[in-house]
Amino acid sequence: MRTRASVLGLALVVVAAGAAAETRRVAEQQVQDVAAQLRCVVCQNLSVADSPSETATQMRTIVRERLEAGETPEQVTRYFVDRYGEWILLSPPRHGFNLLVWAAPAAAVVAGFTLVGLLLARWTRRRASAGPVVPSGVDAAMRERIRRETEMEP
Repeated sequence: MRTRASVLGLALVVVAAGAAAETRRVAEQQVQDVAAQLRCVVCQNLSVADSPSETATQMRTIVRERLEAGETPEQVTRYFVDRYGEWILLSPPRHGFNLLVWAAPAAAVVAGFTLVGLLLARWTRRRASAGPVVPSGVDAAMRERIRRETEMEP
């Protein structure tokens, strides 16, 4: 009877250890997901997940601790935004003044294509209406020769 209880207890410990290991793996992925959204305050072009700095390591530790404490990823992100401001987010939220960051590149591309289209239309109209270019200091015989040569097809 005692050995059965020991075996049962050992089996429960093994199952619990396996479940804890699985929980850590999921939590590590969550840590990486949250850290990938945050900007490293030292490197500034890298996410906290990618940065090798000591500060980023500390920030990842804070993310891990808060997630293990039961906070949602949104709450952890909100903690860092409250502490550092919206600058800490690698991609700014799409509302309010930050909408300009998302809309300006698209507007610039549309304006660029419109400008190129207008210039091309203007250049093709000018070229079609101008005819052959003949220098003004040329006598009539030379003008006639230039006209004939420009009208001939190669």
